[in-house]
Amino acid sequence: MEENFSMVAKTLFGFEDLLAKELVQLGAQDVKKGVRNVSFSGDKGFMYKANMGLRTAIKILKPIDTFTVNSEQDLYNKIYKMSWDSYLKSTGSLAIDATVHSDIFKHSLFIAQKTKDAIVDKFRDTTGQRPNVDLKFPDLKVNVHIDRRQCTISLDSSGESLHKRGYKIATNIAPINEVLAAGMIMLSGWDGQSNFMDPMCGSGTILIEAAMIACNIPPNLLRKEFAFERWQDWDVDLFEKIEDSLLNKTRDFHHKIIGYDKAPSAVMKAKENIKHAQLEDFISVKHEDFFKTQKGGTDKLHMVFNPPYGERLNIDMQAFYKNIGDTLKQSYPGTDAWLITSNLDALKHVGLRPSRKIQLFNAKLESRLVKYVMYEGSKKAKYNK
Repeated sequence: MEENFSMVAKTLFGFEDLLAKELVQLGAQDVKKGVRNVSFSGDKGFMYKANMGLRTAIKILKPIDTFTVNSEQDLYNKIYKMSWDSYLKSTGSLAIDATVHSDIFKHSLFIAQKTKDAIVDKFRDTTGQRPNVDLKFPDLKVNVHIDRRQCTISLDSSGESLHKRGYKIATNIAPINEVLAAGMIMLSGWDGQSNFMDPMCGSGTILIEAAMIACNIPPNLLRKEFAFERWQDWDVDLFEKIEDSLLNKTRDFHHKIIGYDKAPSAVMKAKENIKHAQLEDFISVKHEDFFKTQKGGTDKLHMVFNPPYGERLNIDMQAFYKNIGDTLKQSYPGTDAWLITSNLDALKHVGLRPSRKIQLFNAKLESRLVKYVMYEGSKKAKYNK
């Protein structure tokens, strides 16, 4: 049996509860929430499973040492003492990523450089050879995290951020991060038991994430590589076994996922990405201006979208957001509509009272995910039933 070890899954602000729940459902042990991260334990197979199966994780780190540091030389000495030959060959390659929250250490790049020097010098002193630095495809990616005087050295098992799922081959001006899209859909409570719509779908990210959630498809199935595939203990048979076990848990979906966009180029890109994600059976995308559409049929509709914020697209925000409210009110009864925006001013012009507001960040932009409930008939009639 493989030994269990501690790991840390990093996430976006506001997604800690979602990620903790995902980890518990996948079978993680000792799940504990932090800020923008959740710690847990599991074996090597679970590390593979977490990378493939978590929708709201950005990275999975495996801590290998923790110590206090009082100076740069102290950091160098302690990293030099570690047994790096357990993780890397002297002829291999490495990359260092550092985050620093400390009064003593100010510059993360300098800390990364000092860490690299210690590892390289250790190999050169003991074997006569030294690993190379390779920032794109290293055999080992090392993460250094310093909080005041506490230093944690971890191996990055993911490599590139896990939001890079592998299905996106075409993007628009302001594409939404895949982890943010998945988290928004999960926060909205969508469970695949109704029709789903993104009326301003751009390159299709929200639609694709919704389809994967509905069908319980592992989000990182199409990813070309994880960092752990270059580790010395890489077990391809175990990986394939885990992959098969996740694929066996996919489920049928019996509703519609619909996307609109008024830009023909966006519709084309969305269709390309959907095809690449092998989800054409579940998602249809049409060239439509949402403000000129109406809800089809009387079935319950779940809507999640990312309208322009005015950051990169030059439009009259006040009129645009008023139009969103008017269209929802007049043309979309029986709809739960969720939207995210960082333009908190424009939100006031929607003209509807949100039933929920959740603080999130879209990249560095403080945003709100808001919910509007569009009742069939009047709200009063709804309560008098």
